[in-house]
Formats: sequence, C-alpha cells, structure tokens
Amino acid sequence: MNVDEVRALAGRVREEIGKAIVGQADTVDLLLIALFARGHVLLEGAPGTAKTFLAQCFAETLALDFGRIQFTPDLMPADIIGANIFNFQTSTFSLAKGPLFCELMLADEINRTPPKTQAALLEAMQERHVTIDGKAHPLSDRFMVVATQNPLEQQGTYPLPEAQLDRFLFKQTLGYPSREEERRIVAEYGVHAGQVLPKDMGVKRVVSAKALSDANAAVAKIKLNDEVVAYVLDLVRSTRETADLQSGASPRAAAQLALAARARAALDGRDYAIPDDVKALALPVLRHRVILSPAAEIEGRRADQVIEALVDQAAAPR
Repeated sequence: MNVDEVRALAGRVREEIGKAIVGQADTVDLLLIALFARGHVLLEGAPGTAKTFLAQCFAETLALDFGRIQFTPDLMPADIIGANIFNFQTSTFSLAKGPLFCELMLADEINRTPPKTQAALLEAMQERHVTIDGKAHPLSDRFMVVATQNPLEQQGTYPLPEAQLDRFLFKQTLGYPSREEERRIVAEYGVHAGQVLPKDMGVKRVVSAKALSDANAAVAKIKLNDEVVAYVLDLVRSTRETADLQSGASPRAAAQLALAARARAALDGRDYAIPDDVKALALPVLRHRVILSPAAEIEGRRADQVIEALVDQAAAPR
C-alpha cells in the first residue's frame, strides 16, 4: 500500500464516522493518526459531547476486536487484566482473561477508578502485555486504548498520574458544537428513542485487517529528515526551559511527536513529514505532559496557551 491508498483508506473511515458523528473532524483525524502510529488517545470533554459514541463509531469501521471497560470506583486490577482461577474438578489453575485482551479498548470514564486500577493499564499501554501471577501474557500488537474522562466533575474521580498520562500519544479536548452542528444533532437524534448504536446510523466496517497492516507498513516508510527531527527536539526541549512550566515534556513525547508527524504525512498522501505536521500535532501531544508553574497558575494561564506560544516562537525549518 502506498501513501495515496492510506489517504483513501482514511477518507473512507472519515466518511463512515460522518454518518453518525456531526463535526469532530480533528478528533477523527487524531484517532486515525494514533491508529497508524500505534498510540493511545485520551478524550476529555463535558457529558454529551459524543466521546464514547465517537470511539464506538471508530471501532465499528475497523476490523479490530473491540472491548470496553466502564471504570468505576470499585474496579480492581484483576477485573481488567484477568486472573488465574482454580478449577476444583481438574485441580488446576486456568487463566480467565480480562477485557483488556482485545485490540481496541474503550476505557470509559477512566478517571473514575482508583490509581491502583489505573496503574494496571501502564504495562499494557507501554509494553503490550500484562503480568498475572508473575507470568507475562502478550496482548495484540494492534492494542490501542481510547480513554474518556469528564473534566467537570471532581467528586468521586481520581486524576490520572503523570506516568500514565505520558503513555497517551494524544489528549484531545472535545468542545461544544457550533450552532449549525448542534441543529443537525437535534434534527438527527431528536427522533430516536433510547440508545442509538453506530450500525443504526449506517456505520459499517470499511477497513480489513490486511488493509490495516498494509497501512501500518506504509507509515513505517515515511521519511523524517534531520531538519524536522531537530525541530521536534527544539520544540519539546523548550517546554523544559520556559519559566511558565514547572515540568516539561519527556523524551518519550519527542519520539511520539515525530512518529505522529509521519502518520499525519501519510494521511495527507505524502511519503515525508514536514514541519507543519509537527506544528499541527504539538498541542495534543504535549498538553497532558506538562505542568504549569505556580506563577503561571496565579496569572490564570493554561497549558494550551503556553504550548501554543512555544510553537509560535520555535523556528521551523524551511
């Protein structure tokens, strides 16, 4: 598969999701980039902004084994990774796999579960295997987490630790739709009673397992020249040098930003990454990996504002 075919494949996915989701084009593109870059995505938004439904529609278009975990305060690590269960009839232990053994995992309201259970995801997200009773059990090479969280409610929630946030390739903030988009939502969904499923809106699978493998192989061949690498480094390292941030982005952030830039280039039909790819993805890659300084917090500044200023200041290669 060449990059033109990757772009066409992405177009088919966008078209299918567009049958059910109004707007959110940027979020769909980030999901596609994360899919080809083999990264994870954290979707943050107020209730009713279609975070879960968007993830379901995305999964519906792909030939991936889909799983879902509804995170709750009483969820334990064994509930998601599984456990060895003793069989009294055979006097042996057998592995009861948890819902984490899938290819595309929807982690719904991930900030509603305690850190102990959140930490159970770390190994799976980074190394694509889980350890049960001292034995490692591999997950699929295509394992991808799409997590959602609600930023409005504080009671009964547990903020994600920085180590876990760093495992997410993107953090995307879903805002409210425009008036015209909301009019379409009301017109289309105001006539349905009960829960609407992606298939009810005509969303169907348009990507086969082989096509997905071929697309990943095509993305792996995207060129990243020395000037773009240097630009990525300058941008990420600037987050550690500004007085507005108490903690900057990690080296993992730089590597993932470069990987995401290559995937974006493929979606655009190019076999090489350019500085504009880096600029477009800097905010969703970095916003959850930095911590504001006390002075910046007192001034009412946000991490997004600081990152956008750093992107504007960084000299992009020509």
